[in-house]
Amino acid sequence: MGRRASGKTTSFDIAYKAGVSQPTVSRALRGDRSVSPTTRARIEKIARELNYTVDKNASSLRSQRANTIALLFFEDPTPDSSMINPFFLAMLGSITRAAGARGLDLLISFQRMQDDWHTRYQDSHRADGLILLGYGDYQAYTHRLEQLVRQGTHFVHWGSVKDGNNGVTIGSDNVGAGRLAGEHLLRCGRRRIAFLGRADDRYPEFADRYRGLRAAMEAAGIVPDPALQVDALTGEEEGGTAINRLLADGTMFDAVFAASDLIAIGALRALAQAGVRVPQDVAVMGFDDIPVAALASPPLTTIMQNVSGAGDALLEALLAQIEGRPPVSRELPARLVLRASTGH
Repeated sequence: MGRRASGKTTSFDIAYKAGVSQPTVSRALRGDRSVSPTTRARIEKIARELNYTVDKNASSLRSQRANTIALLFFEDPTPDSSMINPFFLAMLGSITRAAGARGLDLLISFQRMQDDWHTRYQDSHRADGLILLGYGDYQAYTHRLEQLVRQGTHFVHWGSVKDGNNGVTIGSDNVGAGRLAGEHLLRCGRRRIAFLGRADDRYPEFADRYRGLRAAMEAAGIVPDPALQVDALTGEEEGGTAINRLLADGTMFDAVFAASDLIAIGALRALAQAGVRVPQDVAVMGFDDIPVAALASPPLTTIMQNVSGAGDALLEALLAQIEGRPPVSRELPARLVLRASTGH
């Protein structure tokens, strides 16, 4: 078989040259992991050589798919009016690249908690599946996740990976990351470590980070003081309020582990206003490694989540559902980023 009379390259031409079946070519070009990396790379190379482009309209008609993924951001408290946590803005690039590599379009939307987002995309068939991003109050939207499960919507959520979650979840190993933070602060000689973050079932990611910190302290023979856990959500203002509460109560602490970088930056500002030196008097570290963390004064030691791997993990879990394969929830490892706020 050679080039068709029209002169336009088809997937059959690629299959002939690659020595594989046409369905294998189709699967490879849409990023299906059932095709081996070696075969996929050979097919992609031949497709480029033949200037082949996928006819998305024809592909969609055959598969009854929109070839579109909806990425839904949920509102979070932020210093500006965006109401989108900077960490999830950083994740956007990873998800966009992962979708592009699979030949998928990405529909991006901001969802307010009072909106009827849980039915809109399923009923209108605007997207084949949903990626849900946002910290927020887990209990406030868990009933909507339950509804997505009941109606058979394909979706994946970034969050705390636990047994009994509604749907598939991809997230960081928050317990392991909290332990990393605690071990680092202990190596710095700190013993009275304050945790700034809501640590209950409404905010399970924060709770897991606190659990990891406690595990590190207990392994070192230190009994965590409950008075050193202060509720705070994601914003800078809440980080400052939490520090001022500790100072007003006279609670002794020589380190702060904040559940997010924004909370940590608010803590840095409040400590500076109170004349407390960082890191000489109090070491401070955050979580997320958003861009502003490196620009803080002093630059912020933090935990970096695996943003680059998040896009692939989220898309793979979602496509598994769409294609009828068993999806798997996963935890991605995080790593420590050392800067001046803990004295390295």
